[in-house]
Amino acid sequence: MPGRSAFSYAILRVVPRIERGERLNVGVVLFARQHGGFLGMRAALDETRLAALAPGLDAADVRPHLDALCAVAAGDPAAGPLARLEPSERFGWLVAPSSTVLQPSEVHTGMTADPAATLDRLFAELVS
Repeated sequence: MPGRSAFSYAILRVVPRIERGERLNVGVVLFARQHGGFLGMRAALDETRLAALAPGLDAADVRPHLDALCAVAAGDPAAGPLARLEPSERFGWLVAPSSTVLQPSEVHTGMTADPAATLDRLFAELVS
């Protein structure tokens, strides 16, 4: 395992109405090529905050889509052909611009010696 090396990450957000510019951070996806192609994702949907932001959007409609993204990130075979792609390709797919209710932020970069710990820290700072 290398020392500190580059990683890329994006924040996953619920964007109920793009014209309002409001969003709720619900996840972080992180890729670190030099750490064995590490790809990890953490997600949580705060239903209380979602209801305050978008009273007409049911968390039960959002959660399956968020769970599907997590399954793709994890490489879960049940998630279909996308989950069978290499980690770098899955990351590219997960962070590609989208016009759906779940949207990634721009991709950010940093340095890490422990991508799993960095993912946990980013999730705590940006989502929890």
